[in-house]
Amino acid sequence: MPGPAGLCGPGVPVVLVAHGSRDPRAAAATRALARAVEAARPGPPVLPSWLDHTDPGPTEVLRGLAAAGHRTVVVVPLLLTAAYHRRVDIPAAVAAAREAAPALTVRVTDVLGPADGTVDAGLLAGLGRRLAEAHPGPVDALVLAAAGTRDARARGSVGRVAAAMAARSGVPCTVAYASAAPPTADVAVARLRAAGARRVAVAAYFLAPGLFHDSVVAAAERAGAVAVSAPLNDAPDLVDLVLRRVDAMGGPMTGVTAPM
Repeated sequence: MPGPAGLCGPGVPVVLVAHGSRDPRAAAATRALARAVEAARPGPPVLPSWLDHTDPGPTEVLRGLAAAGHRTVVVVPLLLTAAYHRRVDIPAAVAAAREAAPALTVRVTDVLGPADGTVDAGLLAGLGRRLAEAHPGPVDALVLAAAGTRDARARGSVGRVAAAMAARSGVPCTVAYASAAPPTADVAVARLRAAGARRVAVAAYFLAPGLFHDSVVAAAERAGAVAVSAPLNDAPDLVDLVLRRVDAMGGPMTGVTAPM
């Protein structure tokens, strides 16, 4: 049976894998989240890694843990959609680590966005927290602004989060993207205002700050949004969600597992 930490034992390390960005604020946010997760459950190390732009990568971190004597590791993708990075890049990084350490057992959790079509209540709470910090007053409509993807399934998962936010808040919520897919945040805000919404707020569907979030802020403000929330960063709700993703990997670990 799993121990109190939800794993095979209290010393199983956790590796957080972020997308990575040239913007140093993004790496700082990932490190802050790792510290917050580790502080929330003292014992096993919680190590950040990045797929691009920032070192170390997940393969390097996993190999280092294996060299230090660890035999089981849980990997948490810090991703909000299960697109290419979750389906291809992270499994490839795990496979590369196990080439050097074939005895290493790795469990890869679901992403932090909708898993099996379900929007986690903690994710919604975190988005709501950041929105309330940016604009504590009432709003008439919301825009959920995401980074953007050409993957239709990933866009569908963003749409599910927007629908859940609408149900939670009681006001319409539409989706916008910073890149790769329309509409942009300014267009989404303008459409809602043209339809009669006077107080349109934008919920940032981002884990960390960076150029995409900056572009959403600028576009939304141009269109007359009353507020744009900060990224989730190390919000307590996100810390709790990461821990619950880890706990879902409890039980015997054999070989490498990477749920889709």
